[in-house]
Amino acid sequence: MFQFPPIPNWDALHPLIVHFPIALLLVAPLFIVAALVASPARGRLFMISALILMILGTASVYLAVGTGEAAGKLAEGRPQVTVALERHQHLAEETRIAFTALTILLAAIVFVPWLLKFRPGRATSVIASVVFMAIYFGPVVLLINTAHHGGLLVHKFGVTTGVTAPTTVPSQAAPQLGAEHDRD
Repeated sequence: MFQFPPIPNWDALHPLIVHFPIALLLVAPLFIVAALVASPARGRLFMISALILMILGTASVYLAVGTGEAAGKLAEGRPQVTVALERHQHLAEETRIAFTALTILLAAIVFVPWLLKFRPGRATSVIASVVFMAIYFGPVVLLINTAHHGGLLVHKFGVTTGVTAPTTVPSQAAPQLGAEHDRD
């Protein structure tokens, strides 16, 4: 009978969660670029889609920071790891603040004209989108640096969240890697 594996602890979810903000927040600007080249009606749909991606991406940053704080408690101890961990946590908090502000800004760009029943011209929409994209570049660099420092914790310092892969005993029927060399 099939049995679902247990749900990992909150601190063990960090490696899964961290990939969502990276993917969502790096894809969102592509929808803004699509909005710039699309017709005004489709451009609005692309902007709303970009905003949805940013909301989901920013929400996942909050989850990543939360799971990261829990996972970070497991990694403390070695001085080098503590310094790298503190840097990663600081970058993550800055990333959360930056993308929260950007999401609010994009929501304003998308909805304020609609709420005020103001129909901006094409030039105004293009200028607002280009300025937003210029501002967006800085937080993207921050996001990439945060991810890089998290990767250093795992790949340079060997920090893990305690999630272990299931161990299996190799079958006797399956040849061992390199077994053919032992016979020579």
